[in-house]
Amino acid sequence: MATEDSRTVKGLKEVWSREENTLCADCGKPDPDWASYTLGVFLCLSCSGIHRNIPDISKIKSLKVDHWDEDEVQFLMQQGNAVAKATYEAHVPTYYYRPVHTDCLVLREQWIRAKYERKEFTQPGKQPQYSNGLKEGVLWKRGRDNGQYLPRRFLLSERGGCLKYFIKHDAKEPKIVVKIDTVNATFQPEKTGNPNGLQITYLKDNKTRNIFLYHEDGKEIVNWFNAIRAVQFHYLKVAFPVTSDQELKSRLTRNFLKEGYMEKTGPRQKEPFKRRWFTLDHRRLMYFKDPLDAFAKGEVFVGSREHGYAVLQGLPTGTQGSFTWPHGITIVTPDRNYLFTCETERDQQEWIAAFRHVIEQPMTPQEYAIEACFKLKP
Repeated sequence: MATEDSRTVKGLKEVWSREENTLCADCGKPDPDWASYTLGVFLCLSCSGIHRNIPDISKIKSLKVDHWDEDEVQFLMQQGNAVAKATYEAHVPTYYYRPVHTDCLVLREQWIRAKYERKEFTQPGKQPQYSNGLKEGVLWKRGRDNGQYLPRRFLLSERGGCLKYFIKHDAKEPKIVVKIDTVNATFQPEKTGNPNGLQITYLKDNKTRNIFLYHEDGKEIVNWFNAIRAVQFHYLKVAFPVTSDQELKSRLTRNFLKEGYMEKTGPRQKEPFKRRWFTLDHRRLMYFKDPLDAFAKGEVFVGSREHGYAVLQGLPTGTQGSFTWPHGITIVTPDRNYLFTCETERDQQEWIAAFRHVIEQPMTPQEYAIEACFKLKP
């Protein structure tokens, strides 16, 4: 018996150490220490908790603590992450967002349920109806002025290349029509205080606008998110026919590089520093009075080092504007310097790292056009 147990433990360690099984099968987090003995996949702690909620599909055990039977280990050896991926991710559409371990719970949970529970990717053509280029439904939208969430009818159209919403369900004319190529969508559970909270940003007159939405059903809000990506992907396929699918995929929705509070002073740099909420969306640094504001109070273009942009730690000597937070940052642009302060050194270093990440990248032709629009602003 002891020999059988030791052989089982040895087999478990062997299959666990295979390269394919050293990352979580669902989110890619390194060093998973849980596994599903009904699906044959290796999982991180967080994803194993999601699997625990679908016991009819997946039953899990700890690889470190629990006892494993020989037949369970044999099944892991036959399956493993690579075999499961070939089965359950065989037909994931290019536009479909594959969550990573830093993504929010609703994205990761619906990815796992789509794979194993609904088996959406095992055969071609099993994706939800939004893959036909049209999606319509009711989402709860935050009011711009009163902050109250109210039901609004949304319509997403690939043929029209736009996202619309209507104040009343039977309204003929939309309140807003947003061109799909200016839309970004990112999940914001912490900012909105809702686990299914989604932030839609779009451009109007080259200025960023925000819409905050949610749906009670996690599957439905994730479907909307992927529907936006599907319509964007097909729009880009037409606009850039020779560009590879992977390159187009990189231009779909994106998470913000960094968000948080900093203090800033005005262009004369003599005014008191004021606390603002900042969002860095690649080369757009936007600031708001409140994180849930519909409109940015201002935006700063962050270009590349080769075009005169830089980020410096600290403030210029003799800065006159009064500030309460001690950790300064200076953004150098060809036109002027922007001065900010952070509450903690950690915040300061994280912001500097985010700015450097952007500044070190060469600008694309589209970004030159964006920079030119910023310079034309009054």
